[in-house]
Amino acid sequence: MIRLDDLRVFVHAARAGSFSAAARELDLSPALASGAVQRLERALGIRLFVRSTRRMRLSEDGLRYLPHAQAILDAVASGQEALAEGRAGVAGPLRLSMPSDLGRNVLLRWLDEFQQLHPRLSLHLHLSDQTADFFRDALDASVRYGQLADSSLVALPLVPDNRRSLCAAPAYLARHGRPLAPDDLRHHNCLRYVMSEHTHERWRFQLPEGVRTVPVSGDRVSDDADIVRRWAVAGLGVVYKSRLDLGSDIAAGRLVELFPSGWGQPAPLQLVAAHRSALTPVVQQLRAFLAARFAQTQAED
Repeated sequence: MIRLDDLRVFVHAARAGSFSAAARELDLSPALASGAVQRLERALGIRLFVRSTRRMRLSEDGLRYLPHAQAILDAVASGQEALAEGRAGVAGPLRLSMPSDLGRNVLLRWLDEFQQLHPRLSLHLHLSDQTADFFRDALDASVRYGQLADSSLVALPLVPDNRRSLCAAPAYLARHGRPLAPDDLRHHNCLRYVMSEHTHERWRFQLPEGVRTVPVSGDRVSDDADIVRRWAVAGLGVVYKSRLDLGSDIAAGRLVELFPSGWGQPAPLQLVAAHRSALTPVVQQLRAFLAARFAQTQAED
């Protein structure tokens, strides 16, 4: 028989990379943690870890089994949360990842409102422009741009019609002129950012005559898209990123949209979960809350 406590130790050890670290997280002794994994290995008839005197890593069987172990724990937690919510409303931890710019400048204040509606909720936020790992980071959901590369994930739309927008500050345009077509960007300082370990330096536009991709360059690049937006507002170059990130700067006149909105590359925003069992009531309530806020913001633009 497989014990839930043994699964929990295995998942923590896989994420932490050692039995001792998992033991500390779960308030166990290292011997108990090691024994739990050995008991699970006997029950499954496989080796979950390859051990040596210096390090420990997941075996091939362990790598295959990890998402299933996490799914079992998530399903149990989801059932417990559903019962608890029926008695006391939304409560407990909500572990959420989001892009840096959107998270700091848009979502943070909305999440404050969401938590005020559900004071028994505990928010755990992870801000990064790199693709989050649901199992490593123990996430309940992730706010992401773009189409999903992993078909096993579940996406709930937030702003399906969102696009990128090409913008620059009035001060930059006064010094360098305004690009009138994508090819003009070859002569401009283009502010780039790193996303999922790749520098976003091939900018794609949907022109009336078809898709046009332009390689761009510039003197600034960052793995934090919020910094790239701030550079643009400071008049240091041209930026091409989600209009959701740039909307308040455009409305205030800090940035100017340079091309028609229909030319921008699609950048749908969605709330993503690892699997359907992770779509707990709190995740679904969060999705409805955020979708309503985004719809209201777009109506006011």
